[in-house]
Amino acid sequence: MAETRETGGGLGGFVRRSGYIRKWLILGIAIGVIAGLGAVVFYLALDYAGDFLLGDLAGYRIPKPVGDGGDPGSAGFDRPWAIPLVVCGGALVSAWLVAKFAPEAEGHGTDSAIEAVHTDPRAIRGRAIVIKTIASALTIGSGGSGGREGPAAQISAGFGSMLTRWLNLSDEDGRIAVSLGIGSGIGAIFGAPLGGAVLAASIVYRRDFDYRALIPGFITSATAYSVLGSILGFDPLFGFVAADYRFDSPLDLGWFVVLGIVAAGVGYLYARIFYGTVALTARMPGHKVLKPAVGGLAVGLLGLAIPQVLASGYGWAQKATATDTLMAIPLWIVLLLPLAKILATSLSIGTGGSGGIFGPGVVVGAFVGAALWRLGDLVDAPGIPDSPATFVVVGMMACFGSVAHAPLAVMIMVAEMTGSFSVIPCAMVAVGIAYMLMSRTDVSIYRAQRLDREAADAARGDDGRRPPPPEATT
Repeated sequence: MAETRETGGGLGGFVRRSGYIRKWLILGIAIGVIAGLGAVVFYLALDYAGDFLLGDLAGYRIPKPVGDGGDPGSAGFDRPWAIPLVVCGGALVSAWLVAKFAPEAEGHGTDSAIEAVHTDPRAIRGRAIVIKTIASALTIGSGGSGGREGPAAQISAGFGSMLTRWLNLSDEDGRIAVSLGIGSGIGAIFGAPLGGAVLAASIVYRRDFDYRALIPGFITSATAYSVLGSILGFDPLFGFVAADYRFDSPLDLGWFVVLGIVAAGVGYLYARIFYGTVALTARMPGHKVLKPAVGGLAVGLLGLAIPQVLASGYGWAQKATATDTLMAIPLWIVLLLPLAKILATSLSIGTGGSGGIFGPGVVVGAFVGAALWRLGDLVDAPGIPDSPATFVVVGMMACFGSVAHAPLAVMIMVAEMTGSFSVIPCAMVAVGIAYMLMSRTDVSIYRAQRLDREAADAARGDDGRRPPPPEATT
C-alpha cells in the first residue's frame, strides 16, 4: 500500500504531501482552468453547430439571450419541412457516436459525474469527455431540447477524475476534485461562479452539504469563470433582468407562495416524465441508436407547433422577462410551454440523446413564472407587478432548485445569470416552499444523488468517520 501511495510521479507525490492550502490551490486552479477552457470549447462548438444545422440547413435562427448576443431569432420557419429532418438527423449522428465510442456519454452526463463521486472518482474516461462534447453539440445544435451544462460539467469533472488517476490522489481527495469539476463547469458555462461553488458542495446529496468542497470550490469556480469570461465576456447570460425591482411590501410575498407551490408541482412532473421516458425507452424494441432519432423526429414535429421547445430555449426565457415580448407570445403557448418543454427534453435526452437537463429546467421554471404572471395580469389581480421579470426569475429558481435538491445553489446561480439579486427576499419564500414540498417525495432530477453523507459512506462500506481537520500549512 505504501508503494502504491508513492506512484503518480514526482508531481503526484508533491501534491499528496502538500498541506491543505497548497494542495487545493494547485488542484483547484488546475481544474478551474480546464473547466473554463472546456466551457469555452463547448460553447463555441454548440454555437457553430446551431448556426449551421438549424440556421443554414433548416432556415431557422433561434432567439439568443443577451449574454449570447441577443439575436431576436427568425420570425418564422423558412423551410418548415426541414425542421423535423434536421432534429432527427442530429440526434441520429449523435447517438451513433456515443454508442460507437463512449456509451457512458449517453444522457445528460451530470448523473454519471455524481455517480463517480460516490463510487469511483477515477472512473471517467477521457474519451467520454470528447464524445460528450461533440454529441451534445450535435443534439442541441440541431434543435434537440437540452442544456449546455451537462457537457460542461462532464468535461471538468472528467479532468478531476483524470487528475485523481494521474496523481494517485486518495479517494477522499478524488471525490472532492470531481465535485469541484461539476460545480465549476456548470458555474462557468452559465457565468455564475458563486452558484457553481455552492453547487459543488450540494449537488451530490439530497439532504446534505459537503463542506469540504465549498472553500476549494471558491478557488476553482472563480478560476473557471475568469478563464471563460476573458475569452467570451463577463456579461450575465440574461443581462440585468430585474435590476430595478425593489422589495418594499410584505404583501408581495403572497404571490410567491403560490409560485412556489406551482413550481414544485411542475418540477415533480419534470422528473417523473423524464425518467418515465427513460424507462419506457429501455423497454421499447429497436436499436439504441434509432431511439434518440425517433425522439428527435417527434421534437421537430412538436417544434413546428411550439418553436420555443427547440434547442436550449434560453432566448425564449429572455423574451419572457419583458412585457412586450412576452405578450407577443400567444397565451396558449405560454400556458402549455412548461409541459411542452418537459416533453421535448424527455424525447431528446430521455431517449438516449446527449445534453444537459439543468438548462431546460430553468426554461421550464421561467415559463411557470411567466404563465402565472399572464393569468394574474389577465384578470387584473391585485398586487401583480407591471413586469413579469420577477416572476420569471423566481420561477427559474424555484422549479429547478426544488427538483435538483440544490435550492441555495440554484437560487444563487439564477441570480447571477440574471443580475437579479434584488429578488432574493421573494425567491427565498418561493424556493423554500417548493423545496419543502419536493423533500416530502423521493423524486429528484439527479438520480445518482445520495440522501446524505452517512448514507453515502454506508454504501461505500466506509466507517463513517470524518477526516481530521485540514492542516494549517501551505
